[in-house]
Amino acid sequence: MVVSWACSNPPEPKILAVIPQGFIDDLIARTDIGAVIGRHVELKKSGGNLMGLCPFHAEKSPSFSVTPGKGFYYCFGCGAGGNAIRFLTEHLGLSFVEAVRDLAQAVNMTVPEEQASPEERERQATLRQRRQTLGELLVKACDFYRAQLKASPRAIDYLKGRGLSGAIAARFGLGFAPPGSRTLAGVFGRYDDPRLEEAGLVRMREEDEAGHAGDSGERGERGRYDWFRNRIMFPIRGVGGDVIGFGGRVLDDSKPKYMNSPETPLFSKGRELYGLFEARQALREAGYVLVVEGYMDVVALAQNGFANAVATLGTACTAEHVQKLFRFTDAVVFSFDGDAAGRRAAARALEAALPHATDLRSVKFLFLPPEHDPDSFVRELGAEAFRAAVAAAVPLSRQLIEQAAEGQDLETAEGRARLVAQAKPLWQALPDGTLRDQVLAEVAEVARLPRDDLALRWGRPMRRASTPTGGRRGIAAATAPRRTARLPQDQVARHLLQRCEWWDQLPADDHELLVALPTWHCELFRWIDRWVHDHGAEGWPVLREAIGGEAWGAQATALVDGAELPTEPALDELKAAVAQVRRSGPLEQALQVARQVMDQG
Repeated sequence: MVVSWACSNPPEPKILAVIPQGFIDDLIARTDIGAVIGRHVELKKSGGNLMGLCPFHAEKSPSFSVTPGKGFYYCFGCGAGGNAIRFLTEHLGLSFVEAVRDLAQAVNMTVPEEQASPEERERQATLRQRRQTLGELLVKACDFYRAQLKASPRAIDYLKGRGLSGAIAARFGLGFAPPGSRTLAGVFGRYDDPRLEEAGLVRMREEDEAGHAGDSGERGERGRYDWFRNRIMFPIRGVGGDVIGFGGRVLDDSKPKYMNSPETPLFSKGRELYGLFEARQALREAGYVLVVEGYMDVVALAQNGFANAVATLGTACTAEHVQKLFRFTDAVVFSFDGDAAGRRAAARALEAALPHATDLRSVKFLFLPPEHDPDSFVRELGAEAFRAAVAAAVPLSRQLIEQAAEGQDLETAEGRARLVAQAKPLWQALPDGTLRDQVLAEVAEVARLPRDDLALRWGRPMRRASTPTGGRRGIAAATAPRRTARLPQDQVARHLLQRCEWWDQLPADDHELLVALPTWHCELFRWIDRWVHDHGAEGWPVLREAIGGEAWGAQATALVDGAELPTEPALDELKAAVAQVRRSGPLEQALQVARQVMDQG
């Protein structure tokens, strides 16, 4: 058996390779799981095992057991368990490949990449070394900024004035970039080292470029200068804890108030979230993640008992942000200011969250008064008031309707018609499941339309009501799993469930086609995409168990059970089925499903 994978973070070309199962088994056998977990959990000897407080749920008495001799861990409280690879993927949020590489490096093993050419392996090794070197530069700069904070009474007074303690500043590694154009020249032996610019620490100044905010109008000569100057520094860490970039805030009202590191091989603001590394344990204890808009919001909330907060990095919330968050928790609360800008940010967050809002996940929206952000709210009104505000957050279903109805007079037919038109693309982005059906029903009620009529308009075949005589099948029968793959998307789903490593052999435009289907299959294909990225390839028995709790799990299982495993030429059949899906178009796909339901009725 082989494991298929593709690197995606930090952004690099998608490289297909395979890791033999024999290598995985050997790696696990050589790994000291007690040492791996012991770096993140305090463990104590208990007989032949090691015991500690479970990192996956809140507890006061140790129920988390590590058995070094057998190479696995298990929590008797919450049931979490697995090997060292699983611990790294679930606790640190690493991808499967990242976890394998981390463990292999610790035991001096080289991860084989059988399908990569020697040139490609050399290129990948060079990239890894480059990233490691840039990371070392960032750590050195971080240490410098922290030392400068201790030596700056002005910066310390600013943080105290914001209600922050020395302990919380130390926890987040806060620092201070002093004024001056070239203070980092005293930190690094070669200020002209091009890697400093690549790491986002320095930049080149053009002759007519003035110093940026915080320099009191200083105008430097042509040449290199520090990217961050006269700012409170917030180290941004990846999910593994490594410094990948910085955010900086001025101490006065200069503009721009906040600055991020530029895009680098280590840092992409559209993928990363400030405070996620520090919040991991709190997410499990609180049961949800609170997404805010500023670094100071995250630190102030942690100071006041909300250590489960993270922040986007000066950009709108993206689908990648949401996907990353759902690797750590099943509940997300977005917090925004109540002004027009906050409403616009909420609209973008809703659009990013909709494709991931399955029946077992919760997404809510918290709008604070226009005069407050989370930082000022919790400092002025207190933690209990903020906790009450979180409890009153608006659920995704209501936010969807309110967003679609914004600016419309729902007492008029025209206003309700525009509501329906604006709600449709939002509703279509939801994965197939009960939540999608419930939202359709709520939109129909607000629009004063019969539910069945709206479902027909939106291309969703309705389920037939059951009768005591059994003359018509009921809801369960109308949606019962089909035993044969009659639709082209059924064929695609069956092939990919049996050989999920083939997902990475489909081009990107096929991925986009499949995850946007107007049928329940779209959620399955999104799930396969996440699974291959996070876990690599697994056989059908493993996938069958994994999809058991999904709303579409029974339908997907029925496509595979009883079918013969495809032979090698079936890859061509998969590609042919995808081509057939593309030719059929969204309307025909929806009609095909409608015909099936009618046939079963």
